[in-house]
Amino acid sequence: MAERIRKHPVQFYLNDDEQYILNEKFRLSRMKSKSAFLRKLVLYGFVYDVDYSHIREMNALLGNIGSNLNQIAKRVNSTNTIYKKDMKEIKELMNQIWQLQKSMVSKQPLIKQ
Repeated sequence: MAERIRKHPVQFYLNDDEQYILNEKFRLSRMKSKSAFLRKLVLYGFVYDVDYSHIREMNALLGNIGSNLNQIAKRVNSTNTIYKKDMKEIKELMNQIWQLQKSMVSKQPLIKQ
């Protein structure tokens, strides 16, 4: 068995309420190890979870929009003609981008110091 990197155990006692709070904070952190959770809390003073799901969703939607724009650009380049329908579609796609950006900003947590 490999020698431990962390050799210094720490032990402290909590009452029932404190134990409940610790368990809840650990659960909410979604970390897999309570030791890692406590270490991070001690070393950095706080533990937080950042939800990036809305950013991943936005990136996927932006990828779809980019594909649509590329198809329009290819059609315009091959025909040397810009159609009103293409311009309308581009404007709609740009509007979708702005809506996505506004949605993402509205989902950002407020950080209070």
